[in-house]
Amino acid sequence: MVLNSIEKLLEKYDNGETTLKEEQQLKAYFAQDDVAPHLESYKILFQYFNNTKQEHYTKDVPLKPRKSYIYQWISVAAVIVLMLGIFIPQVFGGETYSSVADLPQEQQETYQKTKQALSMLSINFNDAASSVNTLDLVSSNLNKGAEQVNHVNEFAKSTNKLVKKKKTLKQ
Repeated sequence: MVLNSIEKLLEKYDNGETTLKEEQQLKAYFAQDDVAPHLESYKILFQYFNNTKQEHYTKDVPLKPRKSYIYQWISVAAVIVLMLGIFIPQVFGGETYSSVADLPQEQQETYQKTKQALSMLSINFNDAASSVNTLDLVSSNLNKGAEQVNHVNEFAKSTNKLVKKKKTLKQ
């Protein structure tokens, strides 16, 4: 009777369904010297669990934090670059202009050419975007058509099955 209950507990143990109390019963059974021969492999397993519970790591682990100063130097470098970016144009910069009309003639022409180039780029980009929208519409229509073809194929398959059954019944 005890062997039968142990085998049931082992089956539950293998499925991961045992409670702590049932596992204690299994440990107590396999701690004995007389274990059924077909359960010897479980005895080794439970002995291993008992032995590893008693092991302790006794070596001291030094916990010295490493100090890394690289992050401090990166932040200092970032502050220096930011300061140079702010102060160099003010110190070495030329005249400042409040509007486009105040610029010299050559710079005004360059500004107008840049403005025209960016406008042309914007127009071409908008045309391309509308073309992509058209392609998206065509793609969705093709997908709807493919779905309808699939429905027709399914209808054809079921019709062929019915026709074949009627032919076999007539013969």
